[in-house]
Amino acid sequence: MLNIHNLSVAFGGEYLFEEIAFRLNGGDRVGLIGKNGAGKSTLLKLLSKEMDPDSGTIAMEKDIKIGFLKQDIDFEQGRTVLEESYQAFFELKSLEVKLDEINQELAERTDYESDAYNQLMIDLTDVTHRYEILGGYNYQGETEKVLLGLGFKRDDFNKATDTFSGGWRMRIELAKLLLQSNDVLLLDEPTNHLDIESIIWLEQFLNNYPGAVVIVSHDKMFLDNVTNRTIEISLGRIYDYNKPYSKFLILRKEIKEQQLSAQKNQEKQIQQTEKLIEKFRAKASKASMAQSLIKKLDKIDRIEVDEDDNSSMNVKFPVSVTPGKVVAELENLSKNYGEKQVLEHIDLLVERSSKTAFVGQNGQGKTTLAKIMVGELDYTGGLKIGHNVQIGYFAQNQAEYLDGKKTVLDTMIDAANESNRGKVRDILGSFLFRGDEVEKYVKVLSGGERNRLALAKMLLQPFNVLVMDEPTNHLDIKSKNVLKKALQNFEGTLILVSHDRDFLQGLTDRVYEFKDGNIKEYLGDIDFYLEQRKAEDFRKIEKGEKKVIVEKVQLKENDYQTQKKLKSLKNRLSSVEKKISQLEKDIAEIDHNMLLDYDTTIAAPGFFDDYQGKKDLLESLMEDWEKLSNELEVLG
Repeated sequence: MLNIHNLSVAFGGEYLFEEIAFRLNGGDRVGLIGKNGAGKSTLLKLLSKEMDPDSGTIAMEKDIKIGFLKQDIDFEQGRTVLEESYQAFFELKSLEVKLDEINQELAERTDYESDAYNQLMIDLTDVTHRYEILGGYNYQGETEKVLLGLGFKRDDFNKATDTFSGGWRMRIELAKLLLQSNDVLLLDEPTNHLDIESIIWLEQFLNNYPGAVVIVSHDKMFLDNVTNRTIEISLGRIYDYNKPYSKFLILRKEIKEQQLSAQKNQEKQIQQTEKLIEKFRAKASKASMAQSLIKKLDKIDRIEVDEDDNSSMNVKFPVSVTPGKVVAELENLSKNYGEKQVLEHIDLLVERSSKTAFVGQNGQGKTTLAKIMVGELDYTGGLKIGHNVQIGYFAQNQAEYLDGKKTVLDTMIDAANESNRGKVRDILGSFLFRGDEVEKYVKVLSGGERNRLALAKMLLQPFNVLVMDEPTNHLDIKSKNVLKKALQNFEGTLILVSHDRDFLQGLTDRVYEFKDGNIKEYLGDIDFYLEQRKAEDFRKIEKGEKKVIVEKVQLKENDYQTQKKLKSLKNRLSSVEKKISQLEKDIAEIDHNMLLDYDTTIAAPGFFDDYQGKKDLLESLMEDWEKLSNELEVLG
């Protein structure tokens, strides 16, 4: 499908990778791994044709379709979740417009015997056939199935995308890619914004995906469950094996041991040959033999051992002072955002030295409770922080608070105090910022490097309680392992919000699941929690599949004319809803302006006629909306 030949990319005169080559075939599910800054995201951009290499070529089959999930996305304002997801079906949506136009023209014409009318009937047949081949009567059901799998509820489908957080928008973008029937999927950290249940669903989807997939991920368990091949970028080279991540590490170690053994044997042979050369060189009768041995030695292909980039963080979280036995006590605590009740009557006791995980779907209140406990959000109910408690907080978007115009060193110095300013370079060194790297500007750092800097900065403040919200996002696997070990050795109290199963394994002694405004306690680690939830999850999956099957059967039983009318009504209803939404915004803006400066607002020429006209049009559109909704209800 894709053939990568002698690809090179350099930044600032140094090669990110040099003359790498590999082939991507159908069915390959590649885990692309490497340290932060090794060039993983750059390679994805090259494969997607978003950037050009300095040298080398990428050859691909004709008409190949490539889908690329990036970290930065941009949505068009005003679309609902479903409308944005339907953008995956560009050709189908175009065909729907053509069908509506043809049907509209057929309904208005009466020249049934004319050539033009006959041509319209031919066009209708052709377009309808193409529409059916592309799955025009199934795509809406498929879209809903994928959205539900990625954690959306049916109530979310008709909400505007701009009412959702960046993480949920990323899920919509992922849904579009999964629905597009691409030949190649390029996924840059797809699990960063997914909860555990959605990750499990994505694993199942990708395992059944017929095309090629290249995944940049720092979730070891996800890579093991999905990939069948691993490509590591290290020190400008790639190492490519047909194994998932964990098996790749074992094989890579075995190969390096074989290389070392072969190199050792070769060195012995070379030393023996050199001794013979020295011995024969001294005798005239043996001079020709010495020359022969020298030529033989020059022809030896020296065995090289693969270099490893073994640099890793060196992290230790010291406890400032010993707090009281009770770190935090929550009684009847609630939190709402407007009409949305996120947390309701929460009771929770956090004791000294406990290690707790907060899990659950996004939007269920994990981050909200973490922010309440560190004093960033208001609430109702009771919250008592214990004696001598000093909280260190790592926010989910902690790296975004860094000033891109500052250097790494300046960022740390500005955050330090007199007692630890002298330790700044040592702390940076332990987080892999060494030598000239401390003079880098924050804006040029990769996502993982920014996270490391944010962690280093956090160490400048005293704490005995750590509250960390998704600290592993963007961290490479080695750095994650170091961070996990540091947290295991942390003698203070830990509250961890995370969806990374491998990271959570053996790290916490209790799990709180957040769901529907409440929390449920599981006295064990993440494996115990998943074991307890497994049966319930399978029941949900089974129910979901049965529902989709029933919907598809009903869809096939309906005749074409009914489907055509349904689609026409839905399109008209969507158009009316957009107009109503815009008018309501316009009228609200006028009302606001009148409140601010009544005299100036009404002084505009034709103001009252325009204002009343908008209100009359809104009333008319509301009547149209009610009529269309009733028709849909009757057909539905």
